[in-house]
Amino acid sequence: MKAEKIEKIYATSTEKVIAITDFSYTFKKGNFYAIMGHSGSGKSTLLRIIGLMDQMTSGSLEIDGENVVNLNDTTASEIRKEKIGFVFQDYFLDKNLRAIENVILPMLINKKIKKDERIKRATELLKMVGLEDKINSYPKELSGGEQQRVCLARALANNPDYILCDEPTGNLDEENEKKILTMLKNLSNQRKCIIVVSHSNNIKKYADDIINLKGGKLVS
Repeated sequence: MKAEKIEKIYATSTEKVIAITDFSYTFKKGNFYAIMGHSGSGKSTLLRIIGLMDQMTSGSLEIDGENVVNLNDTTASEIRKEKIGFVFQDYFLDKNLRAIENVILPMLINKKIKKDERIKRATELLKMVGLEDKINSYPKELSGGEQQRVCLARALANNPDYILCDEPTGNLDEENEKKILTMLKNLSNQRKCIIVVSHSNNIKKYADDIINLKGGKLVS
């Protein structure tokens, strides 16, 4: 994934706010990247742009050699489905679905995964994150750390190469933070590209590269 001179400007009737400016960076598979900076530095905006959830004002972005700037919604959705998994601070699990059903959800629109393979794959993913005994539990029956592990399993449902995480340990205690970061590090060792926005200094123990943002700019 290669970003070149990305800029994001939010314009109102009275002013322009520059969220990201002149950001260039190459993210490689097999690496764990930590994006750090104070609130308002542009971390989450950058993550949404490289995750094709928001459009940049100018610049370019390539994913696996393909230019993904100005894609229509359908094409962007296809790339997200196949290549990108998301983990959020607030989980966004469907409270009416069991853990295994939440993990299956992204597979329902993936024609490459056959119907009879979905349950098997979801079960394997929940086992991988240590929740084989919670597959039939609803979110309200899970702790915060367990819910975040369901989210991680869900992010891996379609076997994407890029895992983007926005403050994935922000709601967790130190023990569960360590579990999640260790799992993400293990995934990077399996040739996944892990990109994590975080305020926690503990992430530095796991990251191969630290990207510091200040006022929307990459700083050394």
